[in-house]
Amino acid sequence: MGRVIRAQRKGRPHGIFRSLNHKRVAPPKFRHLDFAERNGYVKGVIRELHHDPGRGAPLVEVKFRNPYRYKHDTEHFIAAEGMYSGQYVYCGSKAHLAIGNILPINRIPEGTVVCNVEINPGDRGRYARTSGVSATIIGHSEDGLRTRIKLPSGSRKTIDGECRAMIGLVASGGITEKPILKAGNQYHKYARKKKVWPVVRGVAMNPVEHPHGGGNQQHIGFASTSNKYAPPGQKVGLRAARRTGLVRGGRTDKNKEVNTDK
Repeated sequence: MGRVIRAQRKGRPHGIFRSLNHKRVAPPKFRHLDFAERNGYVKGVIRELHHDPGRGAPLVEVKFRNPYRYKHDTEHFIAAEGMYSGQYVYCGSKAHLAIGNILPINRIPEGTVVCNVEINPGDRGRYARTSGVSATIIGHSEDGLRTRIKLPSGSRKTIDGECRAMIGLVASGGITEKPILKAGNQYHKYARKKKVWPVVRGVAMNPVEHPHGGGNQQHIGFASTSNKYAPPGQKVGLRAARRTGLVRGGRTDKNKEVNTDK
């Protein structure tokens, strides 16, 4: 029997491939979309800034006064560039246009830079959440029901006008400019993101370590396609390819004269 290869170890629920669970900071999301935000605004104050493991951007702890009960609610948002402790944050359709405030996207003027944009109204933020990124509002429909935005990837998408967004861009935009300096930092960076690093090529391994290992030259030695129903360890190479080999037939020769008399 050979060794347990990397692809098989990924299926085990412990060790270096385990999904990390940090309970220190709540997941960063918007407030639940309620009547107070739909028809007015809710005022909150930033109490503290937190570091979230595995995330480049800091989180802000915002305390709101519950509009329905005599108590306070604490929420965690992804920080926008320029937010600070003690700042007042307004969430709702009647909130004013300022850094860190959360408004429906059809209430925000064209050309405004926003972040943490919702895909559907009430999903509490999905787009533009990485350090230093932002989305731009391109335009609104005449009735205000649809809004077109430009995503950080450059693609354009039309979403519901009631989707909420935060004014500004995500903080910590220069975090990627910091040099790694040593491999240990790179390892821990990827470990916090539940990714495996470094990744060694299978053809560089021994036969007992990987199906692609061994040989006098670094080559696979067989077709690199695998069935999508194959178990971990056998599923290496190109997954579930529809076909292999050179495509033949179905092409017309440009230099060949076509007889149109028939």
